Amino acid sequence: MNDNLPENRNLRTTSFVVHATRGLIRDQTARRKMMLVLILLALALLLCGSTFLRSALDPHEHIGRFISFWVVCGWFAFTAMLLAIFDLLIVKLESRRAERQLGEKLGPNRED
Repeated sequence: MNDNLPENRNLRTTSFVVHATRGLIRDQTARRKMMLVLILLALALLLCGSTFLRSALDPHEHIGRFISFWVVCGWFAFTAMLLAIFDLLIVKLESRRAERQLGEKLGPNRED
């Protein structure tokens, strides 16, 4: 079997992306580090696009560059926001689970 076929490479790439995404979503530390990296990238792009790249991103002269640049910047910020919402939901779920386990451990003797 030839490993250099385009279909096989796409399959390996897709498999890698799926596994990396699963790891990122399941590991809280990795997820929070990725949120930090995405926010820093978005802020760096915002700063660069608003200052020294302003002439290169002039919407009257380079509409394609302008749109692409700001879409990428927005995509980084949006992805960080989605990861933050997901992290919030996971923390809330883990909190409820821990509270339920504590309630079961204390049993009927607990005072409310």
